[in-house]
Amino acid sequence: MGESRITRTEAGVLIPVYRDDEGDLRLILIRRSEHGIHGGQLAFPGGKQDRGDITMLATALREAKEEIGLSPADVTVLESLPCVDTMTSNFRLYPFLARIVPLMAWLPEVEEVSAVIDTRLADLAHADRHGEQMMMFPHWPKPYRVPFYMIGEHQLWGATYRILRPLLPRILAGEWDI
Repeated sequence: MGESRITRTEAGVLIPVYRDDEGDLRLILIRRSEHGIHGGQLAFPGGKQDRGDITMLATALREAKEEIGLSPADVTVLESLPCVDTMTSNFRLYPFLARIVPLMAWLPEVEEVSAVIDTRLADLAHADRHGEQMMMFPHWPKPYRVPFYMIGEHQLWGATYRILRPLLPRILAGEWDI
């Protein structure tokens, strides 16, 4: 018998960072609208690849423009990072770290984005922003301890957390010119 293969939905995501007027490193996240597979979750701007997207980077740039109004002209890609699979929704994410020129006012696409969150990266490095909780999903065999960052009243967890966690100290250490 052949091995069964999981078909994953491929998605490109942008990790938009910039340095504010005080010199602090900042990260832009979105809170997804309540409906949909990732409803209410914090995430990087991004989404599923469309037929017209030649590359996963093209997907990430198109989605960032659609979701928050970030023009590709205001994005400098610093690095393509290893892909990450979600554990609950069968997505494979292709993340791209990017230095951006932030908009004066973000333009969230209301059907997909309920809020644009601009957070200081140094704040996420504080121990009091880290937590864990037991979570259970229908297709999991048992509950698992899931780590998260607290950002305001919201938990950032899952694939977004797993992308950001190893990246955060590298950004704060100045590995890239941001």
